[in-house]
Amino acid sequence: MTTKNTYILAIESSCDDTAAAVLCNEQVSSNKIATQKIHEQYGGVVPELASRAHEQNIVPVVQAALNEAGVSLQQIDAIAFTKGPGLLGSLMVGASFAKSLSLGLQIPLIAVNHMQGHLLAHFIKDASSCQPNFPFLGLTISGGHTQIVIVRDYFDMELIGQTIDDAIGEAFDKTAKNLGLTYPGGPLIDKYAKNGNPKAFKLPKPKVKDLDFSFSGFKTAVMYLIRKETAKNPNFIAENLEDLCASVQYTLCQILLDKVKKAVKQTGITSIALGGGVSANSEIRDVFTKAQSRFGWQVALPKFSYTTDNAAMIGIAGYYKFLKKDFSDLSVKAQSRIHF
Repeated sequence: MTTKNTYILAIESSCDDTAAAVLCNEQVSSNKIATQKIHEQYGGVVPELASRAHEQNIVPVVQAALNEAGVSLQQIDAIAFTKGPGLLGSLMVGASFAKSLSLGLQIPLIAVNHMQGHLLAHFIKDASSCQPNFPFLGLTISGGHTQIVIVRDYFDMELIGQTIDDAIGEAFDKTAKNLGLTYPGGPLIDKYAKNGNPKAFKLPKPKVKDLDFSFSGFKTAVMYLIRKETAKNPNFIAENLEDLCASVQYTLCQILLDKVKKAVKQTGITSIALGGGVSANSEIRDVFTKAQSRFGWQVALPKFSYTTDNAAMIGIAGYYKFLKKDFSDLSVKAQSRIHF
């Protein structure tokens, strides 16, 4: 007896990337992303421009995903979409499109928590360095989020630590802006840091209680350092760019590592899984890879294609919800803020 394959069409539109994917069970058949370049000239995402671009991109991106997968709409068993969190206007475009398809095709609609998608991306076949075992600690790090989550099962997740102000991705990007680098600046800091001295500049690690994070003070400290030294030497940034980037990156990595060590001590859980766009950072990946032998942890790192916002992670979450028949009706609404 053969088991029928389940085809999930997934849509992700939480920020400035319009993404669509087709999954056959836990296997990704296609994963297409349309990146919005318009925000580069503004040094950050402009919400209104993002939602307009989603409206232009969503039909061709979905069609491209179907074409690459070699699947027709009539073969799709369910539509999964990002309910939140994210930019409300952007989310509404994806939600409205998904609901229309669900209604027109008379197939189930599945609402997915974007942050759960980042963690469940590890369960896509061949998507992770190693598939984490339950329970595990999920570290989600991105431009909008920095969280530590206990993941007991696919949808049994408990938030135990989060940023009280800015996310780590914003700390990377805003610091890069102060260094005169273009947006998005995080990857550029990673690039220049490779040839720098991580101990060249001593930067503060904010003291925040329990497992929470704070990055606003860190950003301010770097900004004041740059202002102070540039006033004495106008060429300070140019002469010290690689060391500055290395010091910034090293300190941010240590902030993450310290909190995860604390979470392991508190929970006794030694299986760690990273997710989110900042998990693509080479220093973070290296630090947590070395932590496996150093602390006896099991660390799962996502493939680079599943670190940034993508629809495949929404699709795998949708697949597991499909198995549970955890469907949404057409009254479901996009939400800019959503909890585990």
